[in-house]
Amino acid sequence: MSTQTWDETRVRSLHDDLVALYEPVDRVAEHGADPTAEPGEGVRQLVTTILSQNVADENTARASEALFERYDDFAAIEAADHEALRETIRVAGLPDQKAARIQRALAAIREETGGAYSLAFLDAMATDDAKAWLTDIKGVGPKTASVVLNFHFGKPTMAVDTHVERVSKRFGLVPESASNGRAHEVLDERVPDELIYPLHVLLIRHGREHCSARNPDCDNPVCEAYCDCEGC
Repeated sequence: MSTQTWDETRVRSLHDDLVALYEPVDRVAEHGADPTAEPGEGVRQLVTTILSQNVADENTARASEALFERYDDFAAIEAADHEALRETIRVAGLPDQKAARIQRALAAIREETGGAYSLAFLDAMATDDAKAWLTDIKGVGPKTASVVLNFHFGKPTMAVDTHVERVSKRFGLVPESASNGRAHEVLDERVPDELIYPLHVLLIRHGREHCSARNPDCDNPVCEAYCDCEGC
């Protein structure tokens, strides 16, 4: 793990070096030009992100497709028989827990809005308050909340998945002993707001292509500059 101090200048340098190794991140290409155009899109993203917890992307897609094909709207999902809902999303893994989390989340949204299935109210909240509202729902952790808030609303909070956490710790950007929750806090504090999303994407790519959990490929300029793991 790197022992150098991380200040804003060094974080910006890391971003620039990752861009040089890969390419600039185009947020519009990733998520579209107007992610808040449809009121229910934020809710759909929350539901899909819950499905994605601890499962491969292809199984998330299969579960999401099955869910939205079987049920006409969010009200139908919230009111669904638990066993039927569980079987519909089984391919996503942990079906009992995820079915309960989805129905709790939909109930919380409906109660907050007075009957609408929309997260538009989060847009007017400060980032910390919006994250607190989401994480008050049992089963919605900081990563799930950050995905919705950053990807959908553009709020400055980084979703820390296994790749982001691993690479950040190897680079010393996050303390090795930090919990996942603490890693979210540290990265939100250290990364400039406008770099939250692109650095998230770039750290994931670096974690997949070079800084893997096992047998990392450290023969690249970014690892040479920032990483002190055993492979470097």
